[in-house]
Amino acid sequence: MRARAVLGSEGRRLATPLVPGVKERDAIMQFDQLADPRSAAIVVGGTVLATVLRCGLSDARAALRALVRLARPAFDPAKARAALAAHVRIMQQDGVIRAEPPHLGDRELDDATAALIGQRSIAALRAVHLLHKRCRAGRSIRAVRTFTLAADLSPVFGLAGTLVSLTQLPKSGEGDFTGAISMAVLTTLYGLVLGNIVFAPLSRMVARAAAREERARQQVLDWLEQQLVQALPTNRRPQVEAAA
Repeated sequence: MRARAVLGSEGRRLATPLVPGVKERDAIMQFDQLADPRSAAIVVGGTVLATVLRCGLSDARAALRALVRLARPAFDPAKARAALAAHVRIMQQDGVIRAEPPHLGDRELDDATAALIGQRSIAALRAVHLLHKRCRAGRSIRAVRTFTLAADLSPVFGLAGTLVSLTQLPKSGEGDFTGAISMAVLTTLYGLVLGNIVFAPLSRMVARAAAREERARQQVLDWLEQQLVQALPTNRRPQVEAAA
C-alpha cells in the first residue's frame, strides 16, 4: 500500500495510507451521476421526433445516408484517373466511335463516359456531370438542413426536460428535491451537448465532405476533357487529313 506525506500539527511529515483505486471509483461515481436514461430519452427522443416531423422522412433518410457516406472512403480522384487511363488510351488511339463505355462502378463516371461515347460530344459529358452534381447538392443540402435543425431543437428539449422535472417537485414544500433538481440540470446539459457537440458538428462535416467530393470530381472531369478533346470526330478529322 502506498503512502502520502501529510504535515502534522508540529510541521513534521506524517505518512498516511493512500487507498488504491479511490480516484478511479470517484470518477466512476461522478460519471454515474451524469447518466440518466429518463432525461436522455426526453432530450434525444424529443429532438429526433421533432426533427423528423418538421423535416419529413425524405430529409431524415437523406441525413442518415449522409452519415453512412461519412463512414465510407471518400472519392479519390487519383484512383478514378487510374481506372479511366486504359479506356482513355484506347479512345485516343482509335477514336471515340470505336470505344466501348467503361464500367467503373462509379455511377457518374459511367454515365458521363457513356454519354460522351454515345453522343461524341464534350457537352454531353458536362451535362451528365452537371445533372449528378445537382442531385448530390440537393441531398447534401437536405442532410445539412436536417442536422442544423436538430442542433437548434436539442437545447429546446433540454429546457422542456427541465420543465418536466420541475413538475415533480414536492407540492408540500417538504421532501426530497434531489431527484427533480438532478433531472433539471441533466436535461439542460444533454440538450446543450447534443446540439453543440453532436448535431452541429455533423452538419458541418457533411457540408465539408460534399465540398471536397465536388472539387475532386471536377478535377477528374477536367482531366478527362483534356485527354479526350482530340479524340472526338470533329477534332480528329483535321489531324487525319494533316497526316495524309
